[in-house]
Amino acid sequence: MTPAISLLVKNRINHSVHEYEHDASAESFGLEAAEKLGIAPERVFKTLVVKLDSRDLAVGIVPVALMLNMKRMAKAAGAKKAGMATPSEVQRSTGYVLGGVSPLGQKRRLKTVIDSTAEQFETVFVSAGRRGMDIELDPADLQRLLAANFADISQEIH
Repeated sequence: MTPAISLLVKNRINHSVHEYEHDASAESFGLEAAEKLGIAPERVFKTLVVKLDSRDLAVGIVPVALMLNMKRMAKAAGAKKAGMATPSEVQRSTGYVLGGVSPLGQKRRLKTVIDSTAEQFETVFVSAGRRGMDIELDPADLQRLLAANFADISQEIH
């Protein structure tokens, strides 16, 4: 039981937990999850922690096959600019290890933006807080639980 799963249970949110054998040599944890769970990468979302205007941390949740657009993320979060947080900042603020960062059950609740593509699916997959474990849930429940906004924050990977 991870903090993410505990939060869903406590709030009586309908969800399913999916586990798979994590390969430590995988280049992309998110694409590995999609492949091993046999689901479209568009439905698997990665949790990225960014630093806004070099001060506050925020969370961007985007499909694993795409990348976070920093300009769009900054705008959606009400900041001038955004950049990736350092691994130590991510672990300190979320309580999770890289590759297993869940948007749910973080140590500190951060401003969160979910890519608007999530709204087209009945359910999406996000990390359960451990490598090799994902949670499937309704994107509206994810948005409500995180007090998040939906916005167009992703872009193709070049």
